[in-house]
Amino acid sequence: MPYHKQKRRRRIAGALGLAAILSLFAQPSAAEDLVNTGYFGDVAIKGYDPVAYFTQNDAVEGSAKYSHHWLGATWHFASAENRDLFIKEPAKYAPQYGGYCADGVSLGTVTTNIDPKAWRIIEDKLYISYDPGAADGFEKNPTKIVNSQKHWSDVQQTLVSEKLHTDWRKNTAN
Repeated sequence: MPYHKQKRRRRIAGALGLAAILSLFAQPSAAEDLVNTGYFGDVAIKGYDPVAYFTQNDAVEGSAKYSHHWLGATWHFASAENRDLFIKEPAKYAPQYGGYCADGVSLGTVTTNIDPKAWRIIEDKLYISYDPGAADGFEKNPTKIVNSQKHWSDVQQTLVSEKLHTDWRKNTAN
């Protein structure tokens, strides 16, 4: 193997090791950082109501008027009733994989940009994708769910590493 590739692999391995060690001391907990809020802000699934996917079988925009903070993100709802249902059972209504693109997770990658109108409920679980074609493919290919479950822990590690790196850069810039 060429020297530059060996050197790069060592740097990557070192960075991942450091990220793993730092993740033990990260505040807030790493779980809070795994809700997809896009590139800006702290609103989950671009402000769409996660409960409406189940109760109305539709992608419905929520309102800041009916919001709830959960896992480090603000969730919007179309009504107080939907907000209250979510508060009682958030895991039932929250999208799988923190709202990151389910198709991307099935490939072992992080796709932050999602389309809340590209969604499927499969076996009572909400999956959101980056576009309608990806959502169709995810639904039609059962191995994608298996692959997503297999890759999710690696994707989580990537997300935590990226978050730690971003936080470190912010802290050292001050």
